[in-house]
Amino acid sequence: MDTGEFNYTLPEELIADTPADRGTGKMMVVKRATGEILHSSFDHFCDFLDSRTTVVFNSTKVIPARIFGRRPSGGRVEFLLLKLSRDELWSVMVKCSKHIGEGEKVLFENGLTAEIIERNEQFATVRFSLGSDKIMEYLDKFGDIPLPPYILKRRNEKSSRPEDRVSYQTVYAETLGSVAAPTAGLHFDNKTIEKTKDITQGHVEKIILDVGLGTFLPVKAERVEDHKMHSEHFIITPDTANRLNSGKAAGRRILAIGTTTVRALESAAGETGIINPSDRDTSIFIYPGYRYRFTDAILTNFHLPCSTLLMMISAFAGKELIMEAYRRAVEERYRFYSYGDSMLII
Repeated sequence: MDTGEFNYTLPEELIADTPADRGTGKMMVVKRATGEILHSSFDHFCDFLDSRTTVVFNSTKVIPARIFGRRPSGGRVEFLLLKLSRDELWSVMVKCSKHIGEGEKVLFENGLTAEIIERNEQFATVRFSLGSDKIMEYLDKFGDIPLPPYILKRRNEKSSRPEDRVSYQTVYAETLGSVAAPTAGLHFDNKTIEKTKDITQGHVEKIILDVGLGTFLPVKAERVEDHKMHSEHFIITPDTANRLNSGKAAGRRILAIGTTTVRALESAAGETGIINPSDRDTSIFIYPGYRYRFTDAILTNFHLPCSTLLMMISAFAGKELIMEAYRRAVEERYRFYSYGDSMLII
């Protein structure tokens, strides 16, 4: 399958660089069975729920994982911390004006230093002068929320704003672990969540998938099948798995809030369509031809051209229908990407 089949033209002014107020914004509704495309707003989200729906959220929390430092010579260096690996070593994404190699040090605010242990193109393995627990405290005080590059580009800014610490975090975020937000969840305010619980008679579940670097990486392969998918860690507890399986067996409709939730559910379901309790990594790649095993409906945002997320929802609703929906979204001036409007696929 040609990656170019998932391309579309988006006027730059439709890329949202600030969010709408929670509980508001446009919401496109795509009906898979009929191909109907409706224009609504997020304050009508609960109109599409009933007592036979189970809503599943991803409760991961975004780490302020971007930090800015300097080489001893004065050159600016940016780290995006990705993962704690062996022996207190961190995997990071590096940006700097000139090459920085193994053995070099980077100096950060308030005395933190880092030594480059290994370097591989834009990635590096580094050792910080603080242990992992202290690093998390440091990030909480001095780290920058890692907004997607297209938001910073639209703003013509190098770093996030103080208000992004709140707006780029779901109201139900609980467990630190992500370098990007599960952005479909950004639309929810507490009032909508409470109404969701009432309508579904309490059938609201939380899983965790820690959103990783792959969110920022484009599909470069000409053929979709040749793309190497990134891995992300997810957790579904035994109690949650039992409730999800019982609900599915009883005929409940499983509505996933965001593609990250879909990724966790479909990974845990496996070939059987039964959710297995999980605490592991997944590199599942969902594109047209994939048979969904557990997910019945998806709330999502509008994704980048030729992205794995656009391919995922095309597998769910059909490529032709999704690409037509995107054409209409551009025509109707929807706001796109992480801070943009939503699409409910039912």
